[in-house]
Amino acid sequence: MENLYCLRCNQELEAGHKSVAVYMFAQTVGIRPRQKSASQRICFCPQCCVSLAMGPPPEGALNIAAWQMIRDLVGSDPALNQAAWETLRGVVGLLPATGTEGSDRPARAGYFEF
Repeated sequence: MENLYCLRCNQELEAGHKSVAVYMFAQTVGIRPRQKSASQRICFCPQCCVSLAMGPPPEGALNIAAWQMIRDLVGSDPALNQAAWETLRGVVGLLPATGTEGSDRPARAGYFEF
């Protein structure tokens, strides 16, 4: 099985991990015999999906079509947003859960520490 990577951030997407796949193929219409291209699979990690969906539309008809499909997925159910948040919390390891106080590190000299 080949390794899959997020098209946007190049993060490796292991089998069974949460991601979004966009499949593309081309097919002739009104031309006999009908021809169909091989299918291409384009993958995105949850964080990139949410980021793409909330950003401005890309340029190009195919990019806009994929962007609209991703926006529909992100907007239709909170599960994709939740997956992105869970991954972000796991990577950073510092973000508190919603409704908690988080770390008790005081800001120094009037500035926030990030």
